[in-house]
Amino acid sequence: MLGCCIPRDPSKHRNKIIDEVLERDRKELSAESKLLLLGAGESGKSTVVKQMRIIFNENGYTTEECLRFKPVIFSNTIQSMLAILQAMPRLNISFANPKREKDAELVLNYIELDTDHNILTENVGKAMQNLWTDNGVQTCFLRAREYYLNDSAAYYLNSLDRLIQIDYIPTQQDVLHTRVRTSGIVETTFTLKKHRFRIVDVGGQRSERKKWIHCFEGVTGVIFVSALNEYDLVLEEDNTINRLHESLQLFKSICNNRFFQHAGMILFLNKKDLFAEKLRFSPIHICFPDYNGPNTYECSLHYIQEQFEKMDLRGKINNHQRDLYVHITCATDTGSMQFVFAAISDIIIQSNLIHAGIF
Repeated sequence: MLGCCIPRDPSKHRNKIIDEVLERDRKELSAESKLLLLGAGESGKSTVVKQMRIIFNENGYTTEECLRFKPVIFSNTIQSMLAILQAMPRLNISFANPKREKDAELVLNYIELDTDHNILTENVGKAMQNLWTDNGVQTCFLRAREYYLNDSAAYYLNSLDRLIQIDYIPTQQDVLHTRVRTSGIVETTFTLKKHRFRIVDVGGQRSERKKWIHCFEGVTGVIFVSALNEYDLVLEEDNTINRLHESLQLFKSICNNRFFQHAGMILFLNKKDLFAEKLRFSPIHICFPDYNGPNTYECSLHYIQEQFEKMDLRGKINNHQRDLYVHITCATDTGSMQFVFAAISDIIIQSNLIHAGIF
């Protein structure tokens, strides 16, 4: 009797292929950590992403890529000077040297003609240099909490000598200080300690936050960025709300969100350099009336950190207390950020092990 051949079930073969693909995808995902970069507008999130590009790409930004930032750098510089000049009459501040009136007229006329502000001519650059050295302009700069001024204003205005050179090529630091409002969702990937990280940066302004929910699935860790130097500033969108108060409430809602119950929570208290500088003439009592400690960097910083830590109401998972990892950062300082990123990679990998019940 001849043996009969049982036809192969095609559905079983198809299911096997699907299972193999799913298993491969699962292994790939386990080798990748998704980090969500959140925080209020202008906290320095995009600068953190640019630092990752510099640190984890072998040569950072190429010369060609740096040159593409020239229009942004020129625009940031011109807009900063414009903000100061417009604020001076409102604050009843005059130029210390009356000759600066002509320089101001030149700059304002140029700005009116060039609406994009992405070219910086030598004569306009020199007029801005003259203005920047004027004591009246410096007085207005020191009162920047009373009007909107880009954080990078002093950096670029102090660099005008370089910026107005014909052969000017932006440096990595110049690129780091650029300010372009993030709109939508920007993803960046890098590898550290043989582990791949995917950073998702979302715009921090109130109008952008409705997009955040689309990024909440599959998050391994959250990096929340708050700018320390904003304790005496109000929101651009609502001048009745203190920026640091807004950041605290936003952090509370993110830290205790059910979507992130298994995610590592990392807090960057950013712009420590600007914070230290500002404390010399503006105490944190402006933001925290209950604070009665000394107006020193260490004590003020400790008090602000405590306010953020109080917002963390999470419980345990797998019998592990879910720690809040706090880093005091200056996102434009490549050396210190390199150390911070290395520490973060250890935190995230440990968080993965805890979530899996292995650690």
